[in-house]
Amino acid sequence: MEQDIKIYITDREGVTHDIDAPTDMNMNLMEVVRSYELAPEGTIGICGGMAMCASCQCYIESEHELPEMSDDEEAMLAEAFNVKDTSRLGCQLHISRKMDGLKVTLAPEE
Repeated sequence: MEQDIKIYITDREGVTHDIDAPTDMNMNLMEVVRSYELAPEGTIGICGGMAMCASCQCYIESEHELPEMSDDEEAMLAEAFNVKDTSRLGCQLHISRKMDGLKVTLAPEE
């Protein structure tokens, strides 16, 4: 579909998935991961996308310009495990056309 973009998501087993993500449904990256079942149920988005658990932490592997982190996202990542310079919370990254070709890796479970 015209509203879909390609996102490349490497799951926690190291398998990369070539995903069609809709830009017209106001979804975030965590919801895309859940809808494609790329992480076992109950292991991602535990807080429901409120930036309160870091279970949807991922590493941005491409040079995309993403929206700046909110204070809530920064605070959560400051307390999370396995954080890298490229860490973001998937629940805080709403799918947009600018993300076409985005490459991310899901952080390991804590």
